[in-house]
Amino acid sequence: MANRFIDKIERFAPLGADDIECLAAATSTPRKFAARRDLIREGDRPGPVFVILEGWACRYKILPSGARQVLAFMMPGDCCDLHIALLAEMDHSIQTITPALVATIERQDMDAILDERRAVAKAMYMSQLVDEGIMRAWITSMGRRQSIERVAHLMCELYLRARNIGLTTESQFALPLSQLLLADALGMTPVHLNRVLKALRLSGTMTLERGSLLITDPAKLIQIAGFDENYLHRRLRVAS
Repeated sequence: MANRFIDKIERFAPLGADDIECLAAATSTPRKFAARRDLIREGDRPGPVFVILEGWACRYKILPSGARQVLAFMMPGDCCDLHIALLAEMDHSIQTITPALVATIERQDMDAILDERRAVAKAMYMSQLVDEGIMRAWITSMGRRQSIERVAHLMCELYLRARNIGLTTESQFALPLSQLLLADALGMTPVHLNRVLKALRLSGTMTLERGSLLITDPAKLIQIAGFDENYLHRRLRVAS
């Protein structure tokens, strides 16, 4: 069975057979989680490293008003909070979006892997830097991009990330994100998001419906978004 976590890590640094065997063993006993299940909540004591092997998840915060801000989307192969144990408590929550298969690596085991396996440590640090690049892109969108640019930019990002891990090779792929969830990620109301999606559909660039994204004019969508994929560092690979 393919292990998307190992596949992702290998894109950042060449791993030896023993490195791959070690990561496979560390993620060999995953658990199944239902959709909309919190893996950990804000205020909890930090626990193990979560590795998403199948399904989608998200990071989020709940404001005092009850409003939700989605902070990141996680796809198969992503791992959560490499060094969060340095903090006394979680400052955000992590929840599954779809049914998911999630492996947990206990903190002491992860520390030992990073200490003893230089190539794995480099690859995981690089992966974390890409996650931080995505966060910076989201901050830029929230602060400076117009609504239609913001939506187009996120669609470009999600499509490329999905293609990178083999979820699609076509212009269409399954995007299991409700309009409410997308609105919470984009800092928009669902009504306003619906208007923007309609405008993008009428412009002939993309269609989002029934959990599927179809990009009909990639060049135009990229132009609207002002999208530059450099922050995803898809060509990044370091020697061990």
